[in-house]
Amino acid sequence: MKKTAKFAITSLAAGVALAAISSTAHAQQEWTMTTTWPDNLDLIKIDQHWVELVNQLAGDELQINFRAGGTLMPGTEVFDATETGAIQASGDWPGYWAGRSPAFSPLATTTSLFNGVDYLNWIQQWGGWDLYQEVYGNYNMVYLPYGITNNESGFMGNTPIESIADLEGKRLRLSGRDQGRVLEELGGSQVTLAGGEVYQAIERGVIDAGEFSTPGVDYNAGFSEVADYWSTPGWHQSASVFGVMINKDAWDELSEETQETLKIAADATMAWSLAWSERQSTEATVKFQEDGVEISTLSAEDLATIQDATNEVILRGACEDPMHAKVYHSMISYMEHYANWRDITVPFNMSRSIDNLPSLEEIEACM
Repeated sequence: MKKTAKFAITSLAAGVALAAISSTAHAQQEWTMTTTWPDNLDLIKIDQHWVELVNQLAGDELQINFRAGGTLMPGTEVFDATETGAIQASGDWPGYWAGRSPAFSPLATTTSLFNGVDYLNWIQQWGGWDLYQEVYGNYNMVYLPYGITNNESGFMGNTPIESIADLEGKRLRLSGRDQGRVLEELGGSQVTLAGGEVYQAIERGVIDAGEFSTPGVDYNAGFSEVADYWSTPGWHQSASVFGVMINKDAWDELSEETQETLKIAADATMAWSLAWSERQSTEATVKFQEDGVEISTLSAEDLATIQDATNEVILRGACEDPMHAKVYHSMISYMEHYANWRDITVPFNMSRSIDNLPSLEEIEACM
C-alpha cells in the first residue's frame, strides 16, 4: 500500500509539473496596440476589424488590448514606440513615415497610378508584400497590410476647382510627399495638416480646399457642413493602404501558427475594407449631393497632364533614393505585366488601363 501510494503521489506530482510546463509553453500573450486614428475618424474601423478577428481566432495564444489613437501617445509617436517595443503594435498609414524613407510614400498611396485592386494584386501576387517587410524591417518591424481603400474624394472647399488651371496659387491641404510634389508641378501649394484639423481649416478659409480620405470618411467628418464645392476624381491618392506595424521581437515570440493567424486576419480585413469603404463612399456621395455640395470632374486632358507630372515626380524620386526606386520599379513592372491580360478584357477588367507609365529603364538607371 505504501509503495502504491508513493507511486501515485509521484505520478500526480509529475503530471502537475508537466501541465505547468505545457501551460507555460502555451501561455496567452497580451499585446498593447494603438493607431494613428482617433476614434472620431472612421478609418479606425479598419484597425478594429483586424483586432477583433485576431482576438477571436488567436484567443488562446494572443489577446490584443487596442487603444484609439491619441489615448496612449500622439499619433506621430507610434512609429518610434513600436520600433523600440514600448508597445507591441500600431495601426498606420505608411505615408506618414516618408520623412524617414521616401519608400514609405508609394507603400501608402500613389498619385494617378494604382487603384484599390492594383494594390490588392500587387501585395498578394506581384511581390508587394515582401517590399513592405523590407522597408519596415529596417526599423525592427514586421508589417501586415490589412486595409485598402479606393481613390480618395478629391478636393473640397469653398473655392471651385473645375480644372487644373484653377490650382494655380491655391493653398491645398494634401498629405504625402510625392502628392505634394505633383501639386507643386501643377501650380498649387501643399499645406500639411492633421486629419482632424481639415474641417476647421476649410471653415475658416485657412486653405482654399482640402482632402482627407474617401467620401464616406469625409462625410462623417462633417465636410459637407463647411464645403460648397467638391473637385473629383481624387487623383492625388488613387488608392490607399493601411496596416499594422508589429515590433519584430514581439512577432518572433509568437508561434508560427499564431503568426499565420495574424496574416489570415489581415487578408480577411483587407477584402472587407475595400468593400466597406466602397459602400460608404457610395452612400456618402448621395448625401453630399443632397446637402447641396457642387461636384465637378476634371477633363481627360487635365488628367493626362497630371499623369505627365506624376511620371516626372516618380522618376525624380527614384534617382534620390534607391529603395524608393525599387518600390516604384516593382509597381510599374506589375502594371506592364498585368496589361497583357487586363487590356484585352476592357471594359470588364478590374484594374486601370494606362498607356503612359514612367520609364522602367530610367528607374533602373537610378537603382
